[in-house]
Amino acid sequence: MNKLKYLSHYHEQTQAQVHGLIKQDKLTQHLLKKYASPHAIKNDKTLFSYVSELKNAYIKKASPLSKVLYDGKINVIHNALGTHHFISRVQGSKLKAKNEIRIASLFKSVPQEFLRMIVVHELAHFREKEHNKAFYNLCEYMEPTYHQLEFDLRLYLTHVDLFGKIEEWN
Repeated sequence: MNKLKYLSHYHEQTQAQVHGLIKQDKLTQHLLKKYASPHAIKNDKTLFSYVSELKNAYIKKASPLSKVLYDGKINVIHNALGTHHFISRVQGSKLKAKNEIRIASLFKSVPQEFLRMIVVHELAHFREKEHNKAFYNLCEYMEPTYHQLEFDLRLYLTHVDLFGKIEEWN
């Protein structure tokens, strides 16, 4: 069996089920059945509004967002799905802090659930820097189906690796 790099830390039985979907050529069908259409958040301005709404709904006291954008330079295969940056700069006698979130451009054409999962993940880093229990509790607070969405997103990334993007979402 081929190694499933996005699912390597899941149980062998789960990986065997995914291999079965791939072997039967049903991975695309499985994803389309659960997630029929892509989101409509295609530019940086609407992405900023979307992320700001989530931030204000769940972590109001966190520092304000400075920038949110789709970034074509994020390599999903080697780096991450998105990134968060805390930038501190000295301006005169003041220390200015900025919070930025960058989402890989690949996610301009995915279901909204996947985009939400990535945004929730990056927003959780505003409160919790490490991937610990408190971090994942915060993710689940903002998105109760966080872990299922993360798994399904990993299935999609496996699909992209093997077959390319899902045409119905482009």
